[in-house]
Amino acid sequence: MIIPLLFGTLAVCLLIGVPIAISLGVSALVAIYFGSTLPLDIITQKAFTSLDSFPLLAIPFFMLAGILMGKGGVSQRLLNLATALVGWMVGGLSMVTIVSCMFFAAISGSGPATVAAIGGFMIPAMIARNYSGGYASAVAASAGSIGVIIPPSIPFVLYGVIGGVSVGNMFLAGILPGLMIGLALMLTAYFIAKKRGYSPEEQASFHFKDVLKALNDAKWALLIPVIILGGIYGGVFSPTEAAVVAVVYSLIVGLFVYKELTWKSVFESFREAVVINATTMIIIGLSVSFAYFMTLEQIPNDIATFLTELSTNPIIILIAINILLLIVGMFIDTISALVVLTPILLPIVVAVGVDPVHFGVILVANLAIGFITPPLGVNLFVASSVGGVRFEKIAWAIIPFLVSMFICLLVITFFPPLSLWLPGFTK
Repeated sequence: MIIPLLFGTLAVCLLIGVPIAISLGVSALVAIYFGSTLPLDIITQKAFTSLDSFPLLAIPFFMLAGILMGKGGVSQRLLNLATALVGWMVGGLSMVTIVSCMFFAAISGSGPATVAAIGGFMIPAMIARNYSGGYASAVAASAGSIGVIIPPSIPFVLYGVIGGVSVGNMFLAGILPGLMIGLALMLTAYFIAKKRGYSPEEQASFHFKDVLKALNDAKWALLIPVIILGGIYGGVFSPTEAAVVAVVYSLIVGLFVYKELTWKSVFESFREAVVINATTMIIIGLSVSFAYFMTLEQIPNDIATFLTELSTNPIIILIAINILLLIVGMFIDTISALVVLTPILLPIVVAVGVDPVHFGVILVANLAIGFITPPLGVNLFVASSVGGVRFEKIAWAIIPFLVSMFICLLVITFFPPLSLWLPGFTK
């Protein structure tokens, strides 16, 4: 009774266009009112108390750091470095976009923020060089999804908090899968560019002195992930404290080193971060209430029992979970999906012998694909907005990149050492 009531109400709310946060809260309230003896105010109480979490503070600070870096000249210097590294290749600007997104992912932790920061420069530049608008936007949107896999990653922070998994280990686990996805996207872009005759950029061949010059110009930007990850694994500060350090460092570099950050833009950055974080926290709070109600009603246990009755083979269970996550990612944003699904799925995979860190990478990689999968496809909408390209054109052009990411997902799922090798050094 209670499962159909809960998920049926959620489905109806989503179909009629109710915002995801409100949909989660309403569906929990309806299920409590009609199918439970719990007090209704448990929803608001849990939504409020769930936000009283020190690790969750990393999310707004990483958001703010990413915005400050985008406005403070970091993005442009990363673009210059990427151009020196790969601009000479076939489809040079698309290669530059992917490599730049990989660099920016290492300092922003957000997929949409990466698309906005890099795509805002690169999509118009590609279109001006006669790249098709759909292809240009698809490159930026797909590469932006790496932002949630290469550390620091906001979804990894959230998964670590909910699942009781080391955030530091999650950051380490995302490095190799993130690099693999980036290389796969570059390979895809190369073949498409070669077929369409998109020419190299800037120079006809690789020049080491240009790379050294660009590397020197971008050194302050490239130090950010070194400081963040080095500080965490060196025991100097926690992931949350690392996010604060990233904000302070971004302010110092933007104001006094690159001198492209004004006090007006600092104010705008803080305001933008507050608005984005307010939305995010509402989603997290009501998502936690939804997940808490499910836990009280033993719904995760019922789902786990159902799945384990189907099969005790971890391969079959992981395939089923991947299919579920890919479908969920098409309709629900990453943060809501993480908060709702982690308490349900984590006990299931742990019971069949899957490492929680490995599963965290699988979970986030699935939801990263959701960033570029219609109808939700947040990165597609961001790319459409910053590039002025119709959503439908991007949705068709994204298909080859989706295929590449599906293949990478299979490798991540069924080759655990890719995710677990680097965290193994911390044990």
